[in-house]
Parts: sequence; C-alpha cells; structure tokens
Amino acid sequence: MSEKQPEKSTTSAKPTSTKPTSEPQPEETVLLHASAQDPDSFAVQISDQIESFIVAVTEVAKGDEPDSAIPFLLLEVSQLCLAGGRLGAHEDIVPDERYEPDLGPERDVDDLRERLAAMLEPIDVYSEVFDPYEPRKAPVACRISDDLADVIADLSHGLAHYRAGRTTEALWWWQFSYFSNWGSTASGALRALQSLVAHIRLNQPLEDLDGLDTDEDLADDALAEAAGKVMAEEIAGPLGLRSVQ
Repeated sequence: MSEKQPEKSTTSAKPTSTKPTSEPQPEETVLLHASAQDPDSFAVQISDQIESFIVAVTEVAKGDEPDSAIPFLLLEVSQLCLAGGRLGAHEDIVPDERYEPDLGPERDVDDLRERLAAMLEPIDVYSEVFDPYEPRKAPVACRISDDLADVIADLSHGLAHYRAGRTTEALWWWQFSYFSNWGSTASGALRALQSLVAHIRLNQPLEDLDGLDTDEDLADDALAEAAGKVMAEEIAGPLGLRSVQ
C-alpha cells in the first residue's frame, strides 16, 4: 500500500444511495459514487475514451498502416485531450481511502515505445516549451513516441483501478496525473502531430532535425539555438515570415 503524495482537496461530492432511484440526481453525485454504471455517466464516458485511446494507439504501433498513422494519432490524441479537459474542468475528485491500493507491477510500455519510435523515426523528435508562462524558458527536445508511451502508462494505472471497481480512485488518479503529467505531455504531442499534418496538407517539406535530439546532452543555450533554427527552417521560411540562413 503506497501513500498518496499529493495533498487531497477538502472538496468532495455528496454521497448518495447506491440503489437506483427514479428521482433526478446531480451529475457529479451520480458519477462518483453510484454502483450502477450508467453509460451516460461521467466516469463511464471518461473510462471509455481512455480505453479507446490505449487500444487505438496500440493498434497504430503495430505498423500495419504507417501511411495513415499520423492523422490517426492526431485524431486519437485530440479526443484524449477532450477527456482531459473535462477532468480538468471538474471539481476536485477525492478518493475514498487515504492510501492507494497496491496495483502490483505497472504496465510495461517499452515495446510500444520502441514500435512507435521505429515507425515515426523521420519525424519523432520535436521541440517543446513545457511551461508557456515561465519566462525565457528554452525549448527542449521531445519525442512523440516517448510522449504517447508515457501517457498510456499514466492512463493504464487509473484504468487498473477502474477495472477493479474503484471508480473514484481511478477518477482521482486520472485527474491528478492530468494536471501533473499526461495533460501537458499529450498537448505537446498534439501540437507536434497537428504541425506534421499541416506540413503534409500544405505541401511544406520538413528539414532533418539535425542538432535536436533527446539522446544528446546539449546545454540550454545550444539547445535553444538548435530549436530556434529548426523552427525557422520548418515554419518561418515556408510561410515567408523571414529568410532562413
């Protein structure tokens, strides 16, 4: 049993009877504590979107249809971000227990990561700024394959709780990890995928991402310069915003 590290909010949904009733109930009350899983409930909708994302990305990683992988991933990540936005806009979800039940070994996503990296190799690396509100933050190199694998690891953790009948625990985990990790990771991957599809549809070829690699230990200044060069070559030049040296 591992103790949850983040401090829980004192805000909690009102408890309700687990027995079905014909009287209308507030949506949040039903979704957090009802034992009967109404297909229209928030919990069921979120879990369905998350499970659908995991299944879809796993299928894409098999590489059976590489030509459609990028637009398909764009669609799936976009739909996942909608689920994340709903979790983010929801009131703080408070689990029933102080300590998180032990789930056993976490899902191994290394094979998925490697398959995605092999399939996306020419365009896997992109530049990202983690916090747009932190001034003068240098871009860092990221990989779409790493992002998707990490997101699935987070989502699978909550899905294990959900499948074990711990609905509130699953929702708490998905909401907390959305704010702390997978939300920003998924949104970064979404921007990269959207940019790739835009380059394809607008017939704007991408240059090789020389000097921008997550495997290299670049100093902040060098990384910022490399990222700026890549952005200038890929975006500013083709759009006629400035000349590329």
